[in-house]
Amino acid sequence: MTKDQYLRMVEQTGEEIDWKRIPPELDDFPDSIINALNIYNSLGNRLGSDIGYIGKDFTNLEFLYKLYDIKSYEKDWLFELILFLDYRAIEESQKKMKAEYDKIKRK
Repeated sequence: MTKDQYLRMVEQTGEEIDWKRIPPELDDFPDSIINALNIYNSLGNRLGSDIGYIGKDFTNLEFLYKLYDIKSYEKDWLFELILFLDYRAIEESQKKMKAEYDKIKRK
């Protein structure tokens, strides 16, 4: 749910706005977070046939750092953010693969 959707819903129901419940939008984050998301989404995916998603391909990471004009002191911080996003994506892929495997196994 976006901020606009939440505000419209609250307006229609006549409730008071709870500012803590409003989901953040991309503009609410600092540039380093936005850069990390853009770089993460620009990296290629590595897939295993029986495993599914196994992580990002970091081959072009330095090129993307240059493209987004990332300073050397920001690289470690951005890399940590990218690894965090990648870890979550890998976990999600593993859960989906396990659910599909269990579904097939039950048949």
